[in-house]
Amino acid sequence: MMRTLAIGGFLTAVLLFVAVEGVARREGSRIPPLGEVCAFVMRYEVGPVPVGRIGVFGFWWWLGWHFLAR
Repeated sequence: MMRTLAIGGFLTAVLLFVAVEGVARREGSRIPPLGEVCAFVMRYEVGPVPVGRIGVFGFWWWLGWHFLAR
């Protein structure tokens, strides 16, 4: 039961992501597409520490650990 609920939650998140990305790519949309959001996050720094890049690296590590490691 919990596995089905978790899979359903992730599928819902993916579908929402695709829907928002589709709306962001329409002509005249005020929502930025994923590429612009990623570029903004990657530029974020606090002093000499690139916290945006560290956050993106942490996200990819988490994603790989949970979905690609077996």
